[in-house]
Amino acid sequence: MIQPLLIFSDWAIFVARVVLGLILVRHGLPKLKNLKGTGVWLEGVGFRPGIFWGLVAGLLEFVGGLALVFGFLTQLASFFIVLQFLVILFKFKNKAMFEKDAEIDWLILTLALLILTLGSGALSVDEFFGLILY
Repeated sequence: MIQPLLIFSDWAIFVARVVLGLILVRHGLPKLKNLKGTGVWLEGVGFRPGIFWGLVAGLLEFVGGLALVFGFLTQLASFFIVLQFLVILFKFKNKAMFEKDAEIDWLILTLALLILTLGSGALSVDEFFGLILY
């Protein structure tokens, strides 16, 4: 381990948190904009009522992404994101779990797990108000 680099660990978590948050906001906004289409697709794969689950998925990604960007209730948001992406990988991409289409989902899951276990890092609302859960 390169000891001098440990001083940057909070900043690395910060960068990972913001990047993941922005990716999730970009993922969730189209689901919310086209809630009817998202609901129809989710009903087609077995989630009923589809509009409800579309709203849940869209809000989780959009609001959870914003929570990560600002570092607000970071570990709680990460927990629900981990759950969502486990469902995505094991329900939707079960047969193609390790193929090219699932790579981004694995990366999102991994970043969310890291943030869940390591906390919010530097420049976060959690740190400012002492809301860190570990």
